[in-house]
Amino acid sequence: MPYALCFLLFVIGLYCAVVKKNMVKIVIGIMVMEYAVNLFLIMLGYRLGGIAPIVGKEDVAGAGGQVTDLFVSSSVDPLPQALVLTAIVISLGSLALMISICIRTYEKYGTFDITEIRRLKG
Repeated sequence: MPYALCFLLFVIGLYCAVVKKNMVKIVIGIMVMEYAVNLFLIMLGYRLGGIAPIVGKEDVAGAGGQVTDLFVSSSVDPLPQALVLTAIVISLGSLALMISICIRTYEKYGTFDITEIRRLKG
């Protein structure tokens, strides 16, 4: 069920990006899609009752392989967390670029409406 909600969130963002004519609403739709993908990646790495994937000296020392096997079997996968952290930084840069394009377009044409901008041609 949570994966279906991620898909629904992605479809809502896709609807905003494809159907809306306002540039700011298109940017918001793209960001909603990015957040849906980030949420999906985090949910892929989640394990019910899992512990944080942090290993200290006390976790390694002790009963040898038994502690390591127990830790691996009960910890949450850290790879999706690292990927989402990277994706957040990249989406922040792309958001800044999209907003700056919107601002420059508004300064030149005086509107955010895509159909109006296409009609002006200049």
